[in-house]
Amino acid sequence: MQLRIVSYNIHRAIGIDRRFRLDRIVAILGQVRPDVALLQEVDSGAPRSGGLDLARELADLLGYPYYAVGHNVDLRKGRYGNATLSRFPILRERNIDLTIDSRKRRGCQHTRIQAQKQSGHSHIIEVFNLHLGLSARERQHQIGLLLRSREFSGLDRGHACVVGGDFNDWRSQLPPMFTGELGFQCATSHGTIRPKPIRTFPSFSPTGGLDKIFFRGRFRLLEARACHLRVSRVASDHLPVIVDFELQ
Repeated sequence: MQLRIVSYNIHRAIGIDRRFRLDRIVAILGQVRPDVALLQEVDSGAPRSGGLDLARELADLLGYPYYAVGHNVDLRKGRYGNATLSRFPILRERNIDLTIDSRKRRGCQHTRIQAQKQSGHSHIIEVFNLHLGLSARERQHQIGLLLRSREFSGLDRGHACVVGGDFNDWRSQLPPMFTGELGFQCATSHGTIRPKPIRTFPSFSPTGGLDKIFFRGRFRLLEARACHLRVSRVASDHLPVIVDFELQ
C-alpha cells in the first residue's frame, strides 16, 4: 500500500504578496493529492483570513472526510494552530502542549490514523504534526516534551509512526534526537541518499530545510521532494514537502 504524506506551513493562506488566497492552497494540495496533510499556521475565526475555519474549508473543498485541529495561539479574535487532513479514519486525536515557560504557545497534534487497503486490511499509523519555536534551546526542550508525552512514550518502536511539521531548525540540530536511539529515519534529509535537507523556506528562493518528516516502523521510503509548482512560490512563505511511502 502506498501512502503520500505532505507537510505544509500554509501561513494562514496569506502569500508573500500579503494577500489572503485560500484558493491557492487548495490548488496546490489538489494537485499534490496527499493521503495525509500535516498543515501548520491554520486560522480559525481570524479576521485576517476572512473569519473562516480554514481546516474545515480545506477539508470540504478538497474532499477530505476526516480532519483534526489543534489550536495553539489565541488571537484578539480567532486562533490558529496545526491541522491534519486525512483520507482515512482518524481514530484518536489530542493536541500536545509544547509551550516553554512564557514563550509563544506551540503544540504538536497527535492523530491515530487507520489507513485502509482496498482489500480491507488496514494499518494503524501514529502521526505527530508539530510547529516548533524560533530558539534552538526552546526547540530542544519542546522535543523533550514530545518524547515524554504519553502519546509518544508508549509507542512500540516497530509501530508505524510519522513525526512531521515546521521544525524551524535552520542548523539541523534536531535530527540526531530522532535518528539515534529512537530509531527514526529522516525522509527529507540527513540520510545516505540525501545528506542535505530539502529546502522549503523561503518559498520564492528556498535556502533552509525547515520542514521535515521523520518515520519509523513499517514504512519504505519511495521518494521525497519539495513542491515546485509556480503557485507554491507565492501562496505561502514555505514550500510543501512531499513524501511517498510504501506501507509494508
